[in-house]
Amino acid sequence: MGTFDAIVVGSGISGGWAAKELCEKGLKTLVLERGRNVEHIKDYTTAFMHPWQFPHRLEITEADRKENPVQCQAYTEASKQFFVNDREHPYIQETPFSWIRGYQVGGRSLTWGRQCYRLGDLDFEANAKEGIAVDWPIRYKDIAPWYDYVEEFVGISGRQEGLPHLPDGTFLPPMEMNCIETFFSDKIRGHYKDRIVTIGRTANLSQGWKGRGPCQYRNLCDRGCPFSGYFSSNAATLPAAAATGNMTLLPDSIVIEVLFDKQRNKAKGVRVMNAHTRQTTDYFARVIFLNASTIATAAILLNSVSPRFPNGMGNSSEQIGHNLMDHFTGTGATAEFEGFPDQYYSGRRPTPIYIPRFRNLPSSPQQKDFIRGYGFQGAGSRLDWQEKLLAGDFGVSFKEQLTHPGPWSMWLGAWGETLPYYDNKITLDKDQKDKWGLPLVRIAFEYHDNETAMRKDIKASAEEMLAATGFKNIHSYTHAAPGGSAVHEMGTVRMGRDPKTSALNAFNQLHDVKNVFITDGSCMTSAACQNPSLTYMALTARACDYAVSEMKKQNL
Repeated sequence: MGTFDAIVVGSGISGGWAAKELCEKGLKTLVLERGRNVEHIKDYTTAFMHPWQFPHRLEITEADRKENPVQCQAYTEASKQFFVNDREHPYIQETPFSWIRGYQVGGRSLTWGRQCYRLGDLDFEANAKEGIAVDWPIRYKDIAPWYDYVEEFVGISGRQEGLPHLPDGTFLPPMEMNCIETFFSDKIRGHYKDRIVTIGRTANLSQGWKGRGPCQYRNLCDRGCPFSGYFSSNAATLPAAAATGNMTLLPDSIVIEVLFDKQRNKAKGVRVMNAHTRQTTDYFARVIFLNASTIATAAILLNSVSPRFPNGMGNSSEQIGHNLMDHFTGTGATAEFEGFPDQYYSGRRPTPIYIPRFRNLPSSPQQKDFIRGYGFQGAGSRLDWQEKLLAGDFGVSFKEQLTHPGPWSMWLGAWGETLPYYDNKITLDKDQKDKWGLPLVRIAFEYHDNETAMRKDIKASAEEMLAATGFKNIHSYTHAAPGGSAVHEMGTVRMGRDPKTSALNAFNQLHDVKNVFITDGSCMTSAACQNPSLTYMALTARACDYAVSEMKKQNL
């Protein structure tokens, strides 16, 4: 009863993909999720509620803020059921770091931002060329077919642009820009030779796909989508896995450690605690995929100690827990535009516009103050009644003003690449434990001079682009949000070529323990500046294919 062909730890973006791939390849697969069960559609209880149907009109109360001081902007009265309670799930911030978590079946695939961009060789080669950290053990040609594979299933709307540093994918029809965004895009393409504005590439379905969708342009995605209009584990990969008859899904199952068989020099299973009863059970399998998310996966490995691995399973390199990365946000600009008074837009498009990286490209001058680069996301809109409320007026004329849209405005905000620094890390506290008796995670994370210099350039380039395209009342901003604010944590169990300096090989396989695979964000060797989830999906599908092939060869 407790023995399976494969065990998958975590049911989010990458765990859902591991479940689908392993089950479809015929493996009896146990999927372990530490949080509650969430059934697709049935448990999206706020999906159709209007703002006035919420006790606090979608606002977060002071009591809520005290209970959940860490949570991100997606945490509202309508979505908070898909985020952990911070007081119930504490961790230690040696330096400020926002660890945003969603403990339920589907994980953060229910609340993610859905932006899907490929990495290219500019990203995979950067560490080696610049002498930073370690070299990626793969190149774009290794992962390109797997990007194709996952995109065909996910359904990603977007536009082909022909940029070598942002490879095109297999896209559904792009969502439309509104008139001010189209104007801005045309002006940027005419004014600059090194940059473009395109529509965001998003896992929101612009047409029906694989029995899902299409997107209804409600932009209420973080409540769970009853139309399956965006990709999530619950809407897509877990149903595919369940359809095979090969998946056993156990929610409320906290993985304490991976069990090691010293005679065979392999992992033999996992020890699991029931989140409610605290009873522990051991489950066994030939192959294990750890997909608990970047910080949680590293914590499980560090807690998996044995005479062979006194510092954590697979940690002979002493790299597990180190090289924590997150994209940095919090810098950009807003501006207004005088024009298009007779034009508006319909619906709430769930994706921004996107300006791909244009700094430090092979074809452009190299910056003196920083390496790598950043991409902008943004949106154009008209001032609406909620924003006009701040004017503080009253009376009949004020009510009439609220019924008419204000001027057009544009927002640009950057997602910048953070380099992999050894001292940005997670460790396990030796003394403090959570209510399940597990060591608290300690997080130390700081931005360095490269990110600071890049932030200055982001602010200047945002101002410059808006001015060059005719916008007025430009207001730039910059504030160093804590690490974790982008919810793109990566890098604590990195891939590499040398077992002495990395934890995983080119197929996401632990160098030290060949039947353990890790394909969530912890595997990333560098962060690039693109949203990373698509890369996790592609790496997962690739690793599953390799793992099953090795099993058939009796190598695992």
